Amino acid sequence: MIVDDEELARGFLRELLRPHAEIESSAECANGFEAVKAIAEVSPDLLFLDVQMPKLDGFEVLELIDPGPVVIFVTAYDQYAMRAFDAHAVDYLLKPFSMERFELALERAKARRGERRLPLELAARAPAERPQRIVVKDGTRVHVIPLDKLDYVEAQDDYIALHAGGKSHLKQQPIASLEATLDPARFVRIHRSAIVNLERVARIEPYGQDSRIAILTDGTRLPVSRS
Repeated sequence: MIVDDEELARGFLRELLRPHAEIESSAECANGFEAVKAIAEVSPDLLFLDVQMPKLDGFEVLELIDPGPVVIFVTAYDQYAMRAFDAHAVDYLLKPFSMERFELALERAKARRGERRLPLELAARAPAERPQRIVVKDGTRVHVIPLDKLDYVEAQDDYIALHAGGKSHLKQQPIASLEATLDPARFVRIHRSAIVNLERVARIEPYGQDSRIAILTDGTRLPVSRS
């Protein structure tokens, strides 16, 4: 499956795949929402995935689908290579790329199906890019929460509750995993079960003998650990 918002880019990949009779194109998608739906329907073995797209980006697509496809990222931006490595992509094609580079990526996908390993030399030299929003799948719905709108996060067993604009969304993810992706200058883990957007903190007050409590601008009260 080819997922890219540019028709020319999809056409270029089609031409490169044409000599490979062993590979059948199951679908093409122009945005992330289309991709999530199509992947669920056809279960592709190999996914050529752009990063920057309307509605959902490539990383958000991977969050919303079941593991399975071998992923080759295809993008014009090198700053996402580290995140691609974390997402277990098998390769990272940086536009514009040659036919030889494409063939190498395809061979890696065939030979290492299931390993999904990004070349370490590329990941090592590429700066990390932090996400600017969080996606949450709720049945057939997808909620997109910009980080600027995120007020605070609470841990609830194997889930996290994302609070934004007076609404709460549950997502199956450890709070430590989310914390690692957030900008520490904007979001702080104030307790083992809470992360807060510093812009939402109105004040911190004593609570009991040795503890504190953070009061947010909407009146929410969150515990602050001693550390």
